[in-house]
Amino acid sequence: MALIPSQVLRVAILLSYFSILCHYKALDMPAHQTYGGSWKFLTFIDLVIQAVFFALCVLIDVSSLLTRGGDSREQERQLKKLVGLRDWMMAVLAFPIGAFVVSMFWSLYVYDRELVYPRLLDNFIPQWLNHGMHTTVLPFIIIEMRTTHHRYPSRPWGLAAVCGFGVAYILWTCWVHQVTGVWVYPVLERISPLARVLFFGAMTVVLSIFYTLGEILNTYIWDPPHTDKVKAE
Repeated sequence: MALIPSQVLRVAILLSYFSILCHYKALDMPAHQTYGGSWKFLTFIDLVIQAVFFALCVLIDVSSLLTRGGDSREQERQLKKLVGLRDWMMAVLAFPIGAFVVSMFWSLYVYDRELVYPRLLDNFIPQWLNHGMHTTVLPFIIIEMRTTHHRYPSRPWGLAAVCGFGVAYILWTCWVHQVTGVWVYPVLERISPLARVLFFGAMTVVLSIFYTLGEILNTYIWDPPHTDKVKAE
């Protein structure tokens, strides 16, 4: 039996995301006042995705509790739709984008933080909020994957969806540059146009890799032989 029920963990994670989003939006940063606002940044988009995902998880927990013991087929059908949406969000958005944001941010930060998180931002963003946006996202989503079995879509459809998201964000980033003349991330200012194309292509490939890794990890955790082994221990 788990030390902390998964339902309690989801509520705690959801509240933490609400706190992070509220503090982030309250920051008096010049970038928030320019075209696109906070929606220019993949980190903010990911925070919204994670918050919506965990809100959906909590809604499903509450709905399951309220309908337990009932015999309404309509309620059961609606609950299955919510579960299907939750599983799709986990597969296509929450895990691959969360893993992408964490891994890419800290990789660039270690290499040269000025490429992704200039020291000037330390004057606006406290360390705990930085880690809330760029660190805890991954362990939170792994906890959810470990406590709940999520059904993944077929791999071709899943990869098409996650690549579609990646292309949409790339086009949005290019549009912001077209309007403002400034790239959202400093790294894009320092490389040539050809390098940008290669960079964008590589990022889409990395997103696809994270989607596949999420599917493999989910299968490893929940496949019958491994599940039986864990129960036996």
